[in-house]
Amino acid sequence: MSESKKPSADKLPGNLNLPNLITILRILLVPFLLALIWQAFNSDATTRWLAVAFFIVIAATDGVDGAIARKRGLITNLGKILDPVADKVLTGGTLILLSALGAVEWWITLAIIIRELIVTVHRLMVVKNRVIAAANAGKLKTIMQLIAIGFCISPLDQFFDYRVFNLNYALVLVALALTYYSALDYFIKAGKAK
Repeated sequence: MSESKKPSADKLPGNLNLPNLITILRILLVPFLLALIWQAFNSDATTRWLAVAFFIVIAATDGVDGAIARKRGLITNLGKILDPVADKVLTGGTLILLSALGAVEWWITLAIIIRELIVTVHRLMVVKNRVIAAANAGKLKTIMQLIAIGFCISPLDQFFDYRVFNLNYALVLVALALTYYSALDYFIKAGKAK
């Protein structure tokens, strides 16, 4: 096979390109993260910081896969579907565990998960006709969710007097508000795209 016919490392057959493989890796790492968070909440502050670091590394792959896909022209319909699903697996799984550990109230976790399910089901229903990529509101929502979750995993709650101000709770409420704002933005844009 000549040099020009060899597939490059980032352009594997079909939809299996480097950005999509990074996205799949993000999904596969979530159970390990959840196990670490579970252990961290039954351990010391150092282990909680380790869980935060691992969470940040996994969350950062979201920017890495997108940047590679855009720079190298590797954007695929599979990637447009997988990327938000990977975000939801990471944030949803972590929020459920944090609620089980008492770090996030269940009603907030359920409200976020219900919104994510509604938008994801809609995306999957219309995928045959068109793929609706994430908009700026959706990206901002994801960033705020990740920030709030990171704070909830961390041991910073030991340094605040929550009788005066609960930083974790405030960040989670901002993430919740942006979650529903981005859903409204998504459905408005989806309606215009028909």
